[in-house]
Amino acid sequence: MKYNKRKKALILLADGTIFHGKSIGKEGSAFGEVCFNTGTTGYQEIFTDPSYYGQLMVTTNAHIGNYGTVLEEVESDSIKIAGLICKNFSFNYSRPFADDSLENFLEKNNLLAISDVDTRALVSYIRDNGAMNAVISTDVDNIEGLKKQLAEVPNMNGLELASKVSTKEPYYIGSENATYKIAALDIGIKKNILRNLESRDAYIKVFPYNSTFEEMSAFNPDGYFLSNGPGDPEPLTDAINLAKEIIERDQPLFGICLGHQIIALANGISTYKMHHGHRGINHPVKNLVTGKGEITSQNHGFAINREETENHSDIEITHVHLNDHTVAGIKMKSKNCFSVQYHPEAGPGPNDSSYLFDQFIENIKNK
Repeated sequence: MKYNKRKKALILLADGTIFHGKSIGKEGSAFGEVCFNTGTTGYQEIFTDPSYYGQLMVTTNAHIGNYGTVLEEVESDSIKIAGLICKNFSFNYSRPFADDSLENFLEKNNLLAISDVDTRALVSYIRDNGAMNAVISTDVDNIEGLKKQLAEVPNMNGLELASKVSTKEPYYIGSENATYKIAALDIGIKKNILRNLESRDAYIKVFPYNSTFEEMSAFNPDGYFLSNGPGDPEPLTDAINLAKEIIERDQPLFGICLGHQIIALANGISTYKMHHGHRGINHPVKNLVTGKGEITSQNHGFAINREETENHSDIEITHVHLNDHTVAGIKMKSKNCFSVQYHPEAGPGPNDSSYLFDQFIENIKNK
């Protein structure tokens, strides 16, 4: 698209604040909770991460699209963000291995995106005022109409979204002859999680978000996994009850992100919506067991209550986020169960925490 043909666009926040930009291609409006990711790379993986379902993504990196897209570098079958907000959008790309431009990738996925936005000012505003619903639109002369539509968008607090991104039918990953069998609950699972499990000699059956323990145990798995995903964990009563049953039977259980929150809720620990969440690939975490620091990939807008976790007689805090001291990992003292709030599979991000998949396999071996 020619730069001089790009339409004016805007971001209207729920509190009435407006930021201006230009459309990248598609015209119209897109609604969702506005959030930001501080990663300098990995935009394709971020856009296809089911945990971002229904969110308007602000990328803090100054250039987006400069290395194009690669078919294999997706975390699900489609783009999951509701819209993209960036500073400089690169219509040209310079990467030998790229399959296509980001412009074409967005067009194929029918995603509304706007650039030329003062993203530093927008991110500072979100940090000060918290994540909130917003609309991005090329309908710049219809502010009052957009405000009325925006008022109808449901708040992320209390919103169940796992059913929107979960598989409809069970499916298998890996070799039937693998050493370990793992039953994974898909409440927004990333492909790189499945790759990490498969590479550790596991055969995985992935189940829909509302699967029962009876359905999953019929696979006769050696261990159970609860995935990442979008939305508020509290409405996921089926997943919480499933976790309770797995824990009661003392089967090996590992949870990541939303799965971590589900395990906390199954133990009577409450969750809460964060002011603006953790989203990026350079978040510092301390492993309290080893004393080592980890640079981690994170993407969550909810967290578990630290005071309740500390007071729980059967829960040990294993990891903490060093920026705000939120709980980043737990394990049960009397059961074969642990979880982390961040993403050890990265995609994008560092590999400091990939040892957690090895720990899960060790727990299966030693059950």
